[in-house]
Amino acid sequence: MRRSSRISAYIGSLLLTVCLALTGAATAQASQLAASGPYVALGDSYSSGVGAGSYISSSGSCNRSTNAYPYLWNAANSPSSFSFTACSGARTDDVLANQLGPLNSATALVSITVGGNDAGFSDVMTTCVLQSDSDCISRINTAKAYVDSTLPGKLNNLYSTIRAKAPNARVVVIGYPRFYLLGQFCLGLSEAKRSAINGAADYIDAATAKIAANHGFVFGDVRTTFSGHEICSGSSWLHSVNWLNIGESYHPTAAGHSGGYLPVFTKAA
Repeated sequence: MRRSSRISAYIGSLLLTVCLALTGAATAQASQLAASGPYVALGDSYSSGVGAGSYISSSGSCNRSTNAYPYLWNAANSPSSFSFTACSGARTDDVLANQLGPLNSATALVSITVGGNDAGFSDVMTTCVLQSDSDCISRINTAKAYVDSTLPGKLNNLYSTIRAKAPNARVVVIGYPRFYLLGQFCLGLSEAKRSAINGAADYIDAATAKIAANHGFVFGDVRTTFSGHEICSGSSWLHSVNWLNIGESYHPTAAGHSGGYLPVFTKAA
């Protein structure tokens, strides 16, 4: 009996090893196909590269940057084609209406950040910069309620459409960073506002990650790479309020794309 048990255990271990090897090989092959096939970059200003400078003139008000993580990934990996349709200010409905044209059955890789504008990102930050702590927190709570009640339906519709149009693509949904390093002396917003804003980023990231997983998409969490590079850190990869170019406020710098977004996307792709 003992000999039989040892043989059974050996065979089970061998089968597990083979299965793991095959799974690893399949994952590596899928990753290689994603890196070499057509790549489509969708989303809002965090994908287009607002705040990173070096904007492509033909992109107009979409402000697509050559320093944005999709552009950098394309330059490093040379996929068979690259379609950069992400646009500043885009909401889920804008992505549906204006950005999905390049998707097809040959598309191998898709990246997207979206949802912040749906939840009222710009109005939240305006309220928090210009009004009281209580007004800021109240506006954030309104945004969280939207994330609970309405955003899931918007994302489900968008993700389902992406999958229908690009059935063979690896889809990487990337989140938003926390804006502030807390517990530091820092001019500007109060600690209460900073903490509430960070909490809002965590809230939408958690919701987005869950919905992405439900669709079989990969979620890229940039909060890890931005850790230590938030506003108030002394080495920020995010713009604070930029009164000379207000649209760049609270967006990643070029360093934020190369050091924060690109490594996360590269690993997930």
